[in-house]
Amino acid sequence: MKIQALMISSVLALTGAGIAQQGPVPKGITPLDHVFVIMMENHGYSEILNNPNAPFINSYAKQANLATNYFAVAHPSLTNYLEVVGGSNFGVLSDNSPDWHNASCTTNLASGVANTDNPPSPAICPISGSGTDAATPALDCSNEVSGPPCEMNIDGTRSYAAASSTLGITIADQLAAAGKSWKTYQESLPLTGPDLVDYSDSNFTNNTDFSQINPQLTPPLTTSDIVQLYASKHDPFVYFQSVQQGTNPLASYANITGFDGMKGLWSDLGSGKVPDFSYIVPNQCNDQHGRSNSTAFCGSDPNDNGTQAGLNPALIILGDQAVQKIVTAIHGSRAWKEGHNAIVVIWDENDYSVQPIVNQVVAIVDTNYGVHGQQSGTFYTHFSLLRTIEGGLKLPCLNHACDTTTNTMSDLFGDSR
Repeated sequence: MKIQALMISSVLALTGAGIAQQGPVPKGITPLDHVFVIMMENHGYSEILNNPNAPFINSYAKQANLATNYFAVAHPSLTNYLEVVGGSNFGVLSDNSPDWHNASCTTNLASGVANTDNPPSPAICPISGSGTDAATPALDCSNEVSGPPCEMNIDGTRSYAAASSTLGITIADQLAAAGKSWKTYQESLPLTGPDLVDYSDSNFTNNTDFSQINPQLTPPLTTSDIVQLYASKHDPFVYFQSVQQGTNPLASYANITGFDGMKGLWSDLGSGKVPDFSYIVPNQCNDQHGRSNSTAFCGSDPNDNGTQAGLNPALIILGDQAVQKIVTAIHGSRAWKEGHNAIVVIWDENDYSVQPIVNQVVAIVDTNYGVHGQQSGTFYTHFSLLRTIEGGLKLPCLNHACDTTTNTMSDLFGDSR
């Protein structure tokens, strides 16, 4: 523990932050050897639960453990991805791409000014250091909607004030400081890796010069023709200076890989050599996000009224099959059978939470050691999940995961003994 504390202090010194921005290791969680978080997209609790087009997910929710009062924090997607891995929005309330390797820009934490959709903001300065994140109001009329009606954050009544002591790191930095391992498995990530890639179909990226590939193509192709299967907005770690700079090999691009290949998800599960923390992100067809320039199966939901009737059933089926494939592979891995391990399946946000629809999402917890068939009505958020995982991996709580109002998900991760 002394070595771990010294390593964490080193990370804090590098970021210019004080130790007060991380709290004690959360208690009440069984020590965990491996945690697998599977991140799905843009559908609320009632859109997924009891949906006949998601038979595996619904069966899994009954067999494992289900949080019936779990909420995404805000909007849009990237904000929630950051909150899951870092306990803060870090001043980011948009899906903007990273301002790659810009060493002279001012972070949103330092300026205290949020990166937003409205008014439009530039690319996001690499997150580092410490400062003030963005407030999360109960009602948001400035991002994704021009309102009223406004989007509802959390449950439409709760809110978070801007926190002036936000530390610009994630659980990845904490794991690296503690000598532990992590990976994010990003489906359809190009073989060249994530650096400078805002989006990709696994072959072509936003950086592809189609005129140099074949100028005789008819019709001519441009980057607008790329189906954005991989998106940096679903890869929160690439937004951090520590990862972009790669100063610590344990917190660098080397930890960001795809599903395929020698170091990909399927290979790691097959060998049983998986990291302590795995953040698994299916592509934007398989995570139920949808892409309008893809196939009919991947088409975006035709109606955003927040009901199952407004959904593209094929998109729900794709996501259901993706979750089944990933969970089955984890269960079949040698790593699942060794030690205490947990799988968490969550959705980033309810993309249809315009008043009066709240930002409630499904959260399924499956362990290889504890209770099953448990339902919890305790109020939880993405901050609760981070706090719980940090407790299980013996890491300090980080940012809003340290809040006194953030509950630890002890009942869903509970030991059966």
